[in-house]
Amino acid sequence: MSDRLCLGVSRSLRGRKWTFRHDPATLEGYAAETGLPLLQAALLSGRDVAPCDVDVFLSPTLRNSLPNPSDLVDADKAAGLILDHIRDGKRITLFSDYDVDGGTSAAQLIRWGRAIDYEFGLYVPDRVKEGYGPSESAFEQLKSESVDLVVTLDCGAAAHGALEYAHRIDLPVIVVDHHLMDHTPPPALALVNPNRQDDSSGQGHLAAAGVTFMLLVALQREARARGLSPQIDLKSLLGLTALGTICDVVPLRGVNRAIVKQGLKVLSANQNVGVEALADIASAEPPYTTYHAGFVLGPRINAGGRIGRADMGAELLSTENAQTAYAHAAELDRVNQERRKMQDRILAEALETAQAQSGEPIIIVAMPDWHPGIIGIVAGRLKDRFRKPAIVIGIDNDVVPAVAKGSGRSISGVDLGGALSAAKAEGLLASGGGHEMAGGLTMNPDEIDALREFMSLRLAADVATALENDSTKLDFVLSLSAVSGDLMEIIDAVGPYGAENPQPVFAFSNLSVSFAKRTKGDHVRFTLSDGEGGSISGICFRAGESGLDEALLTAGSGRFNAVGQLKTNIWQGHTRIDFHLQDLAPVTD
Repeated sequence: MSDRLCLGVSRSLRGRKWTFRHDPATLEGYAAETGLPLLQAALLSGRDVAPCDVDVFLSPTLRNSLPNPSDLVDADKAAGLILDHIRDGKRITLFSDYDVDGGTSAAQLIRWGRAIDYEFGLYVPDRVKEGYGPSESAFEQLKSESVDLVVTLDCGAAAHGALEYAHRIDLPVIVVDHHLMDHTPPPALALVNPNRQDDSSGQGHLAAAGVTFMLLVALQREARARGLSPQIDLKSLLGLTALGTICDVVPLRGVNRAIVKQGLKVLSANQNVGVEALADIASAEPPYTTYHAGFVLGPRINAGGRIGRADMGAELLSTENAQTAYAHAAELDRVNQERRKMQDRILAEALETAQAQSGEPIIIVAMPDWHPGIIGIVAGRLKDRFRKPAIVIGIDNDVVPAVAKGSGRSISGVDLGGALSAAKAEGLLASGGGHEMAGGLTMNPDEIDALREFMSLRLAADVATALENDSTKLDFVLSLSAVSGDLMEIIDAVGPYGAENPQPVFAFSNLSVSFAKRTKGDHVRFTLSDGEGGSISGICFRAGESGLDEALLTAGSGRFNAVGQLKTNIWQGHTRIDFHLQDLAPVTD
């Protein structure tokens, strides 16, 4: 790895070494073979795009990448059953998860249903009162309301108990999901999930919104075979598909890349009154990017499921009524502001407790009344701050016996979900598990100390290895004079960026701070100069938390190498390029 060291930085102000994402020794050969500019070659080779795949990667289309929905087990069966129920005038309720992926999945189906004059029902469980996924009580309620068919979206694939209960009360269920599941599927009329053990479609990277879109392709095809003519172009739903795909942080490879590339164009056309209202409330303007989806629209939609009304996001995205859309958008924005205040308070309390564990392999903090809709976000912040796995636990003392619920986030190379499953097997958790990078748990609060000891012992070696191999991955070293609109076009051509196609990180050498000012929210605005007339302005988010504020705000603090991301900022018709600083390293003579 030493031959990939960037600018000789083995320890930055944030304690990181800087390494190139690509192999510098092979870069010129890759550029010559593909005929690409050196910068673009660095971006693609660093993302393991083979030279023969470059053209498809740079120009993803649904025509070339959309699989046949029949390749997904039960997709055609589910489409036929749904159309049978619609034909017979039966009541179908969509049981959607409360996050963006679930909400966009439901909104796609609701909009398609209206195109054939059918109105799907909608049920979204309350995160706090009901928890994730279907439950016996929810199915009992739907049965009492004379629902004839339930279609779960972004949930249900592992809900054995709830689906067995639905079978006992004669409530038919179709599952549309993407989460990992074991060898024995739960009982259902049809189960559409590319991650079921017997599915060989190779589409396991789809978000639920993507699986739902595949189901819609099957529905559209079957409807036409039956002589129906749905008055909708499925491409008009791709904006919702892309929004769910981005916010669920699934790999932007294969069909996902085409979905997001094309879907952002649809989203930017403002054909969805709910998206338009939310963007207006949030002061966002098209063209929308993965940033708008993941950090502007997504958090507001999610806020309803976290601490507000769980079904509001799906209703916002499916409504045709502008008045309803703006009312929902305003409420979601208000709830999101409340969520941020709550998050800041919990984070401050968690950081105070976590400092004492900074030398441990894993951070596990707990306190009464920490909101279960917020703790996952706080766990992610602790993980970033301490560069090690973190679990945040909220204790509910209002029930007898008291219950502790936690959410965790991990670092690359440390399987947190597997460790939580092992803790459950040891009897430390009532329930727990997840995947490598994230997990959740429910437990007796009296067992928290024992859990901390168990997890520390189990993960110590993996965390030590992960930290030893950890580094900031850089794509290219630029000069300030190279930053231009043309450069941004070269960078944007490799997008859309997201999971497994990370936003490029660039390095600049030998800069000084010519201006810096702390802003609201612990951020620092700055201007960096190269001494040759070149300069770039930008922002360092949470500079105090990262420890970079002192270097930026101290006059005459010397010269630095800097790394971060370049962002095009469009505001009221004016365009500028901002530098989002991530790290600094002093220049040594």
